[in-house]
Amino acid sequence: MIVQDGLSRATGWKLPTVLDSMIARHELPVIIGIFVDHGKVASAGKDDYPRYNRSFEYDALGDRYAKFLMEELLPEVSKSYNISKNPNDRSIAGASSGAIAAFNAAWERPDQFRRVLSTIGTYVGLRGGDELATLVRKSEPKPIRVFLADGTNDLNIYAGDWWTANQGMLTALTWAGYEVNHAWGDGGHDSKHAVTILSDALNWLWKDYPTPVQTHKSPWRRMDPLVENESWKELNINQAKANRLAVNASGEVFFTDNKEIYKIDLSGNVTLFHKVKGLCGGLSFNRDGRLYVADAKHDRIVAIGEKGSLQEIVKNVNADFLTVTSKGIYFTDRVRDQIGFYSFERKLLKYTPLPDHPSGLAVSAEKRFLTISVANSIFGYSLKIADDGNLELLQEYVHYHVPYGTTTPDALGMTVDTENLLYTSTNMGIQLSDQLGRVNYIFSNPAEGAGDVKFGGADLKTLYVVHNGKLFSRKIAAKGVLSWMDAVKPPKPGL
Repeated sequence: MIVQDGLSRATGWKLPTVLDSMIARHELPVIIGIFVDHGKVASAGKDDYPRYNRSFEYDALGDRYAKFLMEELLPEVSKSYNISKNPNDRSIAGASSGAIAAFNAAWERPDQFRRVLSTIGTYVGLRGGDELATLVRKSEPKPIRVFLADGTNDLNIYAGDWWTANQGMLTALTWAGYEVNHAWGDGGHDSKHAVTILSDALNWLWKDYPTPVQTHKSPWRRMDPLVENESWKELNINQAKANRLAVNASGEVFFTDNKEIYKIDLSGNVTLFHKVKGLCGGLSFNRDGRLYVADAKHDRIVAIGEKGSLQEIVKNVNADFLTVTSKGIYFTDRVRDQIGFYSFERKLLKYTPLPDHPSGLAVSAEKRFLTISVANSIFGYSLKIADDGNLELLQEYVHYHVPYGTTTPDALGMTVDTENLLYTSTNMGIQLSDQLGRVNYIFSNPAEGAGDVKFGGADLKTLYVVHNGKLFSRKIAAKGVLSWMDAVKPPKPGL
């Protein structure tokens, strides 16, 4: 059991005595308490205060503090004590800023910590903690059990109201389906209330042990794309490094690796499809069965037939991602910050400038709008597709969440389902936004970073995503729409 704010917090809670008594009565398993204080940087001046790192370490979101516990503290303690590496055997606790540090460590790394005790938690706007309740509601559920405690006379200052913030965390966790319990009182920002409820809180956190803490589904989500017992699976792609993705009419997935294009058939077999003489960029199938590929070395887009025949379609273009429709080819040009459209009917190329560096793109289910992801902005852009295929009415539209400590979501690949929901691969996860550009759900990333994402499989109900050269898949409760397919009329969006 890790406790923030060190021995002073543990003794203030009378925790050593409570643990000894409960362990002796077999109410808890044998627990090793690790009471860790925040860091300090000494000042050179004799009478000056040091630089206190408590807020820096505890109030901040992101995985930095969890990494400190995992990579520095626990390995050091493990030199002297036999500490379980099973996350179900670990609890983490704190008060005030130490409480949000405890919750955030489990939130970021549920593979390491599962049981959280949070008293008078600082879920307010000091270093982004006020966003946690929103992320709890939107993110894929995690196997965490949480006990919250607070009082009506807790702090109410420039950063927020602790009492209402803790109630907000309770409602968010409850709505999202988590195992959460609470003890409310009329106390202030101190440990008095925690002492009175500590044994009950610990009993609840460790109930039914050693049964593992489970992930639970929310009964209230309007949008729930998860399929029970389905998680990310890494595919064996035979030492290849996946980059861009495309899917054919059968649902077979194709991916690029530098100069080579590979095919994954519906049985999972990986074979070399084509070797490009240049350098592969974006790619997309068309309804004619050919694979359209950007050749980054020769600044062109070519079409490859099933037997390897190659036709040059467009010259003098730089295409990072591309998607093909019945009207023509849309592609992102990151070098010149623009979107290209090549019309099949008129054999003409037209560009639309963007204020940011475009990366991925996706056509809406009804084929009337094109959404663009950009690498250096929190927004995704929407453009209307005119009857002749040209783009107009550029607008900042999708608003993405950004991981703590970064300035952009690093949005890359995009794809769309039959409900006209947009899936965007970002460094926070695959962010799922509705037709109004609002992120409703965030899939956990199977690995760090962002990459391309597409629906594939025979029924187009499997998500495929690339991360750092690795390819992952996952069955979900949605069906994809490919850009070159016929238009699909989605349901009316909720405003």
